[in-house]
Amino acid sequence: MAGQSAIREAAGGAATTDRTQTRRLDLIGKRNWFFLVSLIIIVPGIVSMVTQGFSLGVDFVGGSQATVYFEHPATLAEVQQAVTHLEGTSATVQETTGGAGAGGFVITTRALTPTEQSAFEQALAARVGPINQARSTYTQVGGSVAQNTVRNAFAAIILASLLILGYLAFRFRKVPGGWRSGLQFGGSALIALLHDVFVLTGIYSILGRVFNLPIGQINSLFLTALLTVVGFSVHDTIVVFDRIRENLLTTRGLTFEQIANLSLMQTLNRSIITSFTVVIVLVALLVFGGATIQGFVLALLIGIVSGTYSSIFNATPILVVWRRLQPVR
Repeated sequence: MAGQSAIREAAGGAATTDRTQTRRLDLIGKRNWFFLVSLIIIVPGIVSMVTQGFSLGVDFVGGSQATVYFEHPATLAEVQQAVTHLEGTSATVQETTGGAGAGGFVITTRALTPTEQSAFEQALAARVGPINQARSTYTQVGGSVAQNTVRNAFAAIILASLLILGYLAFRFRKVPGGWRSGLQFGGSALIALLHDVFVLTGIYSILGRVFNLPIGQINSLFLTALLTVVGFSVHDTIVVFDRIRENLLTTRGLTFEQIANLSLMQTLNRSIITSFTVVIVLVALLVFGGATIQGFVLALLIGIVSGTYSSIFNATPILVVWRRLQPVR
């Protein structure tokens, strides 16, 4: 009898602790404010995308690509600085080992006429050093390659979204509600994912077209950052949802909304600390990195901040609203 009494007291104490934690900071109860913040950020971006479009980089509109070898060894920083001074930050520079001798550099710029190309070579040689014309090559970059890249990126996002929905529906099918509940978890994660995509693309449309900033150009590195953000955002959301699943199976005496809020409290520190460490590195790269990667780093920074926000303040509240509209046992 004494043992059973102790068990009941322990269970009662655990339930009391759970209720105390859900009342400590009611994030779910303030969900409408979080939804409003998301709308304030997303709506201007959507308007800009519809009315202004995007500022496309050389990767998408076509241009000139030169593989340049210098007579004397040159560093990537030297070539980047020279190309940025001559063509602006829209030009990209990549280092490549071209065999014996000095390394080569792949320089992609806007489309240059033969006269402009000759002037560009002379200015580049004056700033970096003599160019080895025998080894250097010059080609034109077509926009069709960029179109295929965009098409493949969108196909990858759609395929990833379907796989995420299927995985979450399967993973959470054993919580109360079965497959229907699993689809609610998966659908909520996808809505939060769309939130991050619209935030990132909308901000870049505003930076590139409204403010005409070179860092807001859309290029292949931006697509790479976008796909990276998709994976990061979903991973953080699944951590919160998995804690909800565990609490649904072990916690008694709480409503679904209280369990969701409790799960957020239990994973809040982990989500914020993980994202904060990544943000510190990205800020350092944005400040001290070269101009070539600034657009890529900024896209990652915006996406990770947005992904962390949506995982905490959007995904779980959306799940709670969905469960209210379509209750399950």
